[in-house]
Amino acid sequence: MSLFPSHPFTNLLPCDGIVHYHGRVAPEYYYGDLFNSIMWKHDEAILYGKRIVTQRKVAWYGDKPYAYTYSKTTKYALPWTESLLALKSIAEHHAGSGFNSCLLNLYHSGEEGMGWHSDDEKELVKDGTIASLSFGAERPFHFKHKVTGQLVTVMLENGSLLVMKGSTQSHWLHSLPKRTKIKSPRINLTFRTIQD
Repeated sequence: MSLFPSHPFTNLLPCDGIVHYHGRVAPEYYYGDLFNSIMWKHDEAILYGKRIVTQRKVAWYGDKPYAYTYSKTTKYALPWTESLLALKSIAEHHAGSGFNSCLLNLYHSGEEGMGWHSDDEKELVKDGTIASLSFGAERPFHFKHKVTGQLVTVMLENGSLLVMKGSTQSHWLHSLPKRTKIKSPRINLTFRTIQD
């Protein structure tokens, strides 16, 4: 099922969670600044005992040098940049929630994506709000219910905000599927709350 809600307070999910799509809320000029100023590094994961380095690049920022572990690798947050603080303020305003950290992803083209997962690592506040800002190439974003397998899709525009709340991470997986026809980059920022 594909949804293109016209109102930011329409819940995209039919049950067991809350997802609001706010559309374009952030100026597109942030894309160039993020692309050039963020301390990007290739992501790493341990799969079946082997270290894998991805084409996709990541960065981790926050109020403190928070440790964040996923895919059996740990990152330590860098201090906020001026642009990230401005974007955090935009995300907080629309989401109605404060955040103390941000995980950024740089996808160089549609040949890079993200498999099914939930943002439910032990460091994160359980059922905390996650605000996702997207810049660059427009890409589809999928949700899949963990029990029923029901699918929901939303197109994420340049400068748009998607907010996940409540029990979404407990009941739903999400993914960014690969789209080989897309040749331009996409930058995604997910503002989160690490347990202090």
